[in-house]
Amino acid sequence: MHTGALTPKHHTPAAYAAARLTPAHVSASSVLRPTSKARAPKRALATQASHRTLRTLATQASHRTLRTLATQASQRTLRTLATQASRPTPSTPATQASQRTLRTLATQASQRTLRTLATQASRPTLRTLALTLTLGLAAATGLCLTPSPASAATTSPGTPARAAAAAAAAADSSTTVARQHQQSTQGLDQAHVALIGVPGLEWSDLNPSRTPNLWSLLSQGASASLSTRAVPPPDRGITCPTAGWLTVSAGQRAGTAGKGCLQPPTPQLTGEAAKIPNWPALTAYQSETGFDAQLGTLGQLVTDNGGKVAGIGPGAALAGADKSGNIAKYAPTLDAAGDLTPYNLIIMDAADLATAWTAQPLDEYGVPTPLPAAARQAAVTKADQQIGALIAKLPPNTTTLVAGISDVSPIAHLHVAIAKGPSPSGRPYDHGYLTATSTRQDALVTITDLTATAIQLLGLPAPRQVVGRPWQPNGPTAATPAETVAELADGDLASQVLREVRGPFFAVLVTVQLLFYAFAALALRRRRDTASSAPPGTEPPSTSLPPTEPPATNLPRTEPPSAEHLSSEPQPSERSPIGRSSTAQEGASALGTPGGDFASTSKLLRSVQIVAVISGAIPISTFLAQLVPWWTLPVPMLSVIVTIVAIAGLITALAFAGPWRAHVLGPLTVVAAVTSLALLIDVMTGSKLQVNAVTGYEPVTGGRFYGFSNIAFAVYATGTILGLAGVAQWLLSRGVSRVVVVAACALYGGLAIFADGWPSWGADFGGVPAFVIGLAVFLILLSGKRVSLLRLLLVGVVGIALVGALSVFDWLRPESQRTHLGNFVQQIIDGQAWTVVGRKFSAMIGVTVGNWSLTLLSLVALAFLFLILDRPSRWGASALGQAYRLAPTLRAGLFGALTCAFVGFLMNDSGIAIPAMALTVAVPLTLAACVRALQLTTVPTD
Repeated sequence: MHTGALTPKHHTPAAYAAARLTPAHVSASSVLRPTSKARAPKRALATQASHRTLRTLATQASHRTLRTLATQASQRTLRTLATQASRPTPSTPATQASQRTLRTLATQASQRTLRTLATQASRPTLRTLALTLTLGLAAATGLCLTPSPASAATTSPGTPARAAAAAAAAADSSTTVARQHQQSTQGLDQAHVALIGVPGLEWSDLNPSRTPNLWSLLSQGASASLSTRAVPPPDRGITCPTAGWLTVSAGQRAGTAGKGCLQPPTPQLTGEAAKIPNWPALTAYQSETGFDAQLGTLGQLVTDNGGKVAGIGPGAALAGADKSGNIAKYAPTLDAAGDLTPYNLIIMDAADLATAWTAQPLDEYGVPTPLPAAARQAAVTKADQQIGALIAKLPPNTTTLVAGISDVSPIAHLHVAIAKGPSPSGRPYDHGYLTATSTRQDALVTITDLTATAIQLLGLPAPRQVVGRPWQPNGPTAATPAETVAELADGDLASQVLREVRGPFFAVLVTVQLLFYAFAALALRRRRDTASSAPPGTEPPSTSLPPTEPPATNLPRTEPPSAEHLSSEPQPSERSPIGRSSTAQEGASALGTPGGDFASTSKLLRSVQIVAVISGAIPISTFLAQLVPWWTLPVPMLSVIVTIVAIAGLITALAFAGPWRAHVLGPLTVVAAVTSLALLIDVMTGSKLQVNAVTGYEPVTGGRFYGFSNIAFAVYATGTILGLAGVAQWLLSRGVSRVVVVAACALYGGLAIFADGWPSWGADFGGVPAFVIGLAVFLILLSGKRVSLLRLLLVGVVGIALVGALSVFDWLRPESQRTHLGNFVQQIIDGQAWTVVGRKFSAMIGVTVGNWSLTLLSLVALAFLFLILDRPSRWGASALGQAYRLAPTLRAGLFGALTCAFVGFLMNDSGIAIPAMALTVAVPLTLAACVRALQLTTVPTD
């Protein structure tokens, strides 16, 4: 999950290495729809397993679960498995694939998988995960993919029809695999891909006069911005040219050891072939990066399938080498390459920009300083000439992929991605935008997608370690190439401006919040002192309630809430009537007609309330600000602050615009509802508001491109629970049955959780259990029940089971369409889950310890909530107790939101950022409710 947005030093590799997760993505339109046609291969796979395998499976799951599993694996997944398992090597004829080979391979694969699962399940943590996945699989398959009666009859054990159908299916499968391999080999012989890497090429470099060849490619092909994030050098959040080429080689983020940016090593020529020097050291270093990139994946895959790779330039040799560091055809220059017609994959390193950059003086981190504008333009022109010369030598129908695979500046940028020729789907890359399921964003792809695209264009199956997804045409772009360049350059500009303003913005946010809490504490103290010095006969504020309130003995205690408090204290709403007809009594309810006789005219308290509502609206305004191109304005830092505050002001105006402004939870409900609905709609429509938002994720960092980021989840979940608390109070004040109110809140809360975890929308793994537990605490308290440890444990199991079900459902889809949810299931099966868990835990600790400003903000917000608002003393007032009396559902909503934030802190790699942003929503809105409660329960002082 993305944490680059969480710290002013997000661009440093220390924060980056601690916070990055390998993204895996899925298109919003891809959902399994099993058909009878897809079930025949599944029955074939089930029958091919030996009796010994079935007995092993029977000890771990019921026969019913096994039958469901057999009928629900998708046709595409099984076909890919069969093709990869039985595909012969170049020296083995395709006709040797037989039924016996397939049966043996299936048996070994299933035994190996079960052995891995059994080993992992023996550990306490992974035993829980295994149970979760079993429950999730049963839920997903039973509810979403129920087989037809005909299919169930065919897969029932012990029936003659099943045996006959299985034998026929096995024979057909063997023939199909052989035919597919033959077709794949023929397709590889005819396929040609030219991968041109231009380290440092940005959209602002393109010009019709200086770069005519690139301009022509842009005019005829599809284009996008390229996120080139790999493993950065120490203390610099950039991608060096060598790291970019190694990432293309592995299809996974890679890097090099040492300080600064090293030049790609010069290959050692042996005839036409070449060997990469120091290859074993480069390979060994990848295990230390946290991504475990397998160098040589691309070149090895092509050569193993009978293809030929040619590399032109040192960087191209890195990308095209096999796993031993050798490349069969290498030329240092294009002139020395000769005839390129026999080669399926042609890689060229147009390194003019990188060469000019490395000649610059080094900064304190060992990274070259920026290129002068004139030197940069001259280098780009030379690279364009090389590209034109290569295109003239390419075989017909070659797909050309141009990528600015790295940075050539001390600051990371988005780079050029252009594709021309046939696409993996068969239709050409026409003039338009590119996209990929790894980003789900128009005109945005990643460097790991480049590897996946080349593999699919050659008709080869992508290995699991290749995490990218193929580039796809995505409809028309701007009318002219100049407009296209301007739009894509604007995207990079937004990322650069965001990098400059994000750190100062969070510093300003934290500072203003701390100052506001101090101001509010003094204002509440003055109110207490003023009320204490009221004339004789005036009741003190701590006891002056509307005449229709229940006796004080029936009100909740005002001590700081605790776990025991949550478990044992009855709800005030259970003992006090709600929704009485008198005006004063409705004022006691949060959203009834207020009792004007008790309203205070204190200007100080009114100011505190207004500022509190604006403060609570700031988090959602940081996302809504993306509706305005603030990054194009003259002073970006001032522009983003003014834009965010202006939008927060509009939300605050709405909160005070209607009759609800006079009620305790009125403004809180409006702001929380806007927060929840805005992010819900955004995530259902592609997460556009989170891209390049100061609290969202940025494409340059490349941590996440769609769904809910951790900060967005914290804001969304808090707004949802507090909004439901306000709506519940309004419904109860209208006499609606408590059962109906709880059911309505559970219904919307369930939708919110589903949107958070659904792979095509939020795709949030760690947020779902936290959201489930927080919502459950709210619903339990709202219903008048006690929150016990046993109930929390049961709810936690439900949350883990739910995210497990969503993950397994995602895992059942084709591998190319999975998100990180499904990939984590595969990592558990492969025994690699501890790598991800360890990286997330390290990131959580690093963000919590390293980001002292958010940690300080969280501690101060909690102290203000429980030591100022909830604990009466000479420095504060029992304002929270007053709000609980007038709006009992606030207590349920506040504890539900705080619980969600705490569990989210433990389960996500953003660490303290989640409770910090949740408290930034919850505490100011709670303060606004408390101020209104004080106004309703104290005599005028002005």
